[in-house]
Amino acid sequence: MSYRTRLTLLISLDSLIVTSAIFIALWISYPTTPATIQVEVIVVTAIALLLFHHLYAFVYRLYNKVWSYASVGELVAIVKAITFSIVSAGIVQFLFNDFSIYRRALLVTWMLHIIFIGGSRFMWRIYRDRFIANDVQQKRTLIVGAGAAGAMIARQLKNEQKNTDLCPVAFVDDDLSKQKMQMYNIPVVGRVEDIPMVAKNMNIEHIVIAIPSLHNGEMKKVVSNCNKTDAKVQMIPKIEDIMSGKVSVSALKNVEVEDVLGRTPVELDINTISEYVTGNTVMVTGAGGSIGSEICRQLMKFTPDKIVLVGHGEFSIYTIDMELRNQYGETDIEIVPVIGDVQDRKRMFGIVEEHNPTIIYHAAAHKHVPLMEYNPHEAVKNNVIGTKNVAEAADAFGISTFVLVSTDKAVNPTNVMGATKRVAEMVVQDLAQRSKTRFVAVRFGNVLGSRGSVIPLFKKQIENGGPITVTHPDMTRYFMTIPEASRLVIQAGTLAKGGEIFVLDMGEPVKIVDLARNLIKLSGYTETEIPIKFSGIRPGEKMYEELLGEDEVMPGEVYEKIYVGRTVEVDSGRLIELIDAFNGYSKVELKDALMGIVYAERDLVAAKGS
Repeated sequence: MSYRTRLTLLISLDSLIVTSAIFIALWISYPTTPATIQVEVIVVTAIALLLFHHLYAFVYRLYNKVWSYASVGELVAIVKAITFSIVSAGIVQFLFNDFSIYRRALLVTWMLHIIFIGGSRFMWRIYRDRFIANDVQQKRTLIVGAGAAGAMIARQLKNEQKNTDLCPVAFVDDDLSKQKMQMYNIPVVGRVEDIPMVAKNMNIEHIVIAIPSLHNGEMKKVVSNCNKTDAKVQMIPKIEDIMSGKVSVSALKNVEVEDVLGRTPVELDINTISEYVTGNTVMVTGAGGSIGSEICRQLMKFTPDKIVLVGHGEFSIYTIDMELRNQYGETDIEIVPVIGDVQDRKRMFGIVEEHNPTIIYHAAAHKHVPLMEYNPHEAVKNNVIGTKNVAEAADAFGISTFVLVSTDKAVNPTNVMGATKRVAEMVVQDLAQRSKTRFVAVRFGNVLGSRGSVIPLFKKQIENGGPITVTHPDMTRYFMTIPEASRLVIQAGTLAKGGEIFVLDMGEPVKIVDLARNLIKLSGYTETEIPIKFSGIRPGEKMYEELLGEDEVMPGEVYEKIYVGRTVEVDSGRLIELIDAFNGYSKVELKDALMGIVYAERDLVAAKGS
């Protein structure tokens, strides 16, 4: 229906109601018409009512509202328009009728206007909800959380019934005061722990988690109960995304593994980080990688004067450069994309000399365990020599702080990748003993969603119809989200005194097979549809990872979820010997040489501890 046709119909309908209502009200108020009532006064009143009604209808935009979605706000607008039109017509009647008015007739007219005009609008919504929207095959939906967000979702789904396949039929909420209550005619039927029973009894096909302020630990409990049902599970966005305007509360998304990791976000020391970052130049190597790019995003929130994005991959640096420019292009932050390989010593020295950063975050590394087993020389060149090049450039030009992004695989390594990262830690620890630059390493476990990690692999395998391949049913790993890992790397940099290895609290280790099962369920499948296949442990892999050796850890946190390892002496002679001679080694000999340095250092620490 066109706007012109719709407007004509509404004006005609209102005109009929307004002009007839005063006469109906007169008949109701005065069944036997007294002689004092003057017909010409009533006619003038009817004309005044007609004019004033249309005037206030346009003021309150009664002809511009979508009445199929009418609610309390629209009802208030109707009441206001009718009340002001009655009052205005009453004034006209008072002046025209020798300063007297027919109070009962006007009061009944007011009531009739609300009943007929309001009823005519809301009848369309009732008709639409019952006869039009129900033509869509809808899924019975349970909403977890009967708060403001849950109410908004319920209202949105009810209003959009013609365009959505979700029909809200019940709430669950742990607030006892809400039990057996109703919102939008939808009952609160139990608590979170009752989800499996409610889903079974009410034939629930879809569940929406509508509690945006849930911490991950609480989310894990909710999702665990949801996963006991056969329903598809979705959730509203996180509260910070809603508040920042990135998404609306009605933008439902699938529950991700990151949402059920069971970790409470760490609050950063904003003031200390700002002292290091705000107004200064920061440099990030490996800026196009998963961790490096997230470090860049986090740093931009602290408004550095300049951020230098260093990376070997042209496309990855282009991608993060464009992303930061699109988001922060209107700020005064200078964004400098630099293509350079950390293995190129002269290039690294040139970059550091040119930009003179206050802090360098060194995230460039080869990190894929099986690939590095086959390519140990490349692992040494990138992870060891690359680190040495950037770190020595930082020392040469008096950079304030150098932060090496390391890994839990550097603890008692059984593979080339872990051994090269431990040797990289030794490089910066050695420099810390004689440099004015504060050199530190930050060690953490697997990062969910990073390139080469299991989550993207599992998702791809699910998209292809399975199976999901897991190396061993007992294999465990520590996991952390990319944003949390990056924030803690930045925070650890502010704690640097020189030579420390900071270790992030990764929480409890997670079985890889449990991660796979969660992902299958959250993707809407069963293990029958997407089976899990055990492929066997790959070259260089450990069954369990460690974050610190028994003799490395110092008691107590230096900051929330950040621990510090003991500073140890490093045999710089053996390091130089390895770096100078590594090209002459075979693959086996190079791995043996790496392990020789790592375990000689560990034995030295153990001997001192005893």
